Amino acid sequence: MVVIGQIVGALAGGLLADAIGRQKSMVAILVGYAAFALLGATAVSLPMLLVARLLLGVTIGVSLVVVPVYVAESAPSAVRGRLLTAYQFATLTGIILGYVVGYALAETIQSWRWMLGLAAVPAGLLIPLLLRMPDTARWYVLKGRVEQARHVLARVESPDAVETDLAEITAAVHEGRGSIGEMLRRPYLRATLFVVTLGFLVQITGINAIVYYSPQLFADMGFEGNFGKLGLPAMVQVAALAAVGVSLSLVDRLGRIPILLSGIAMMIAADAVLIAFYPKGGSQGGVALALGFGGVLLFTIGFNFGFGSLVWVFAGESFPSQLRSMGSSVMLTSNLIANALIAAFFLTALELLGGATVFAAFGVFAIVAFVVVRRFAPETKGRQLEEIRYFWENGGHWP
Repeated sequence: MVVIGQIVGALAGGLLADAIGRQKSMVAILVGYAAFALLGATAVSLPMLLVARLLLGVTIGVSLVVVPVYVAESAPSAVRGRLLTAYQFATLTGIILGYVVGYALAETIQSWRWMLGLAAVPAGLLIPLLLRMPDTARWYVLKGRVEQARHVLARVESPDAVETDLAEITAAVHEGRGSIGEMLRRPYLRATLFVVTLGFLVQITGINAIVYYSPQLFADMGFEGNFGKLGLPAMVQVAALAAVGVSLSLVDRLGRIPILLSGIAMMIAADAVLIAFYPKGGSQGGVALALGFGGVLLFTIGFNFGFGSLVWVFAGESFPSQLRSMGSSVMLTSNLIANALIAAFFLTALELLGGATVFAAFGVFAIVAFVVVRRFAPETKGRQLEEIRYFWENGGHWP
């Protein structure tokens, strides 16, 4: 139900962000998230729990669209990549804390209620902080509130740059109305096709098969007990967090594309290892067992170094101001549809086809992703958001 809710939320997120603003959307997300987490924790029937999880998924889907847009529009170009990558760092930190809290509460009475309800705590703590934050200059210009836009820019840019940036934002906003039709016409049709394809490939290459089902994978390899169910997945996520940290430190120095291609190459290598060493029947030991775990570890590191860190960068940077929220919404919807396919069919495919065949399919998708990024992705390092239109207007090349 959460996955279905995420898709609905992603579809609606762009419209909400443009209608009421990025900052108000994030406040609404936090209020809804806290309320629906508590609703799930106090559910007295299965239908009530399912509704709570569906609505919780909607808030998550909206957040996946709105937060990258807010960060991209608020950050100076020199640090924008790092701040967007920090979003993935925070996400993984939350996943690891979830493992820790879940492990600590596992033996308590009605532990599932505590696990669901405690999710409201961080949301509640963030609400007062977000209430003090302004919206973005670009949204203010979209709504004709130029003085507020000037005030926001003055907080992050030098005095000499404020008027120049404001003029560029205003010119970009007035070039289009920000409609779906505009996304489906040149020059932005190429951008739309790119983000839809990239969003789908991020998930269909298989990361959430590992996130959701790593205990099953490790059990197939021969790891037993709580070490395989909780210890190894936690170790994998800690390594993923370190990979995001490295990506965060490099993204505004090396650029987006070299990091993304390096991460995908690691995923392809990991798929090759898993094709060779995933158990064909029964568990295995020794070197093969270690290499199987190493393949999962390398895949997760590669994903989080590249795709995991930079999907948020491309979600926030690939469209001009008037299309940014809708573009992010389209990209994340494509991403979540692929995620739903993985969640629905991975275990069935694993049982019918075997791990080696499944990871061979993931490897093929990763090779396709490498080609797509190499050929079509815009390198936006150090560029103002308003410059992105020149890339698409010039047929997918910087003039």
